[in-house]
Amino acid sequence: MSLPARIDVVVPAHDEEDGIAGCVQALAVAVRVLARTHPDVAVAVTVVLDGCTDDTGAVLRAAAAGDPLWSDGADLQGRTGVPLDVVATERLGVGRARAVGTTRALASGPEPSARWLAHTDADSRVDPGWLVQQVEAHDAGAHVLVGAVVPDPDDLDPVVLARWLHAHPPGSTLGHVHGANLGLRGDVSLALGGFDPVPEHEDVRLVERARALGLDVRATTDLPVVTSGRFDGRTPGGYAEHLRITYGDAS
Repeated sequence: MSLPARIDVVVPAHDEEDGIAGCVQALAVAVRVLARTHPDVAVAVTVVLDGCTDDTGAVLRAAAAGDPLWSDGADLQGRTGVPLDVVATERLGVGRARAVGTTRALASGPEPSARWLAHTDADSRVDPGWLVQQVEAHDAGAHVLVGAVVPDPDDLDPVVLARWLHAHPPGSTLGHVHGANLGLRGDVSLALGGFDPVPEHEDVRLVERARALGLDVRATTDLPVVTSGRFDGRTPGGYAEHLRITYGDAS
């Protein structure tokens, strides 16, 4: 196999003014790590502002303006700045927002078979090595890479955090699909029909279709993405609901 010509990061965001700056800053670190290890792989980021009613867009633009990585004149291993495409839509829901971001990302650039789509969320912070992990999955022949997430410990009551840690000892196996840490080849995404226009579990449904077709779906617990530990989430059955139901409150 070979490394992708380009990796496209897609981030849906609905009212994430508190998390989007950390998301973009973590992505910037990961882009710089990738540039050092695989300088020939281009990167582009698409953020979909999904019917935001808060200052997500303003916070995002301020965070990007504060880092020359995202500027047109930036120099990164001899290349120009990394494209950061911001798309504002009416309220779509996470499934349609991911689909819009994917379509936008694949609309230009190399052929989809030479692309890798890396999906995360606006309330999440990727590991510095996350993009390296993603492009090396493409190089290893994977069609889909299912990654792990960990809740931000600062968001959890100590009792709730202890319950989560007890259920996730080091080396525990991966059992869930998370849109905050999901990658797949561009042509595979198209062949699967992309994300369904549903309010939740669009990530799970995509991976189920890939497995049903016998595609090479790999899972890893290495380099988990740190995601919000809030109980009040943006989707009715998303990770926040999972945390609340599974680990409860501190009472």
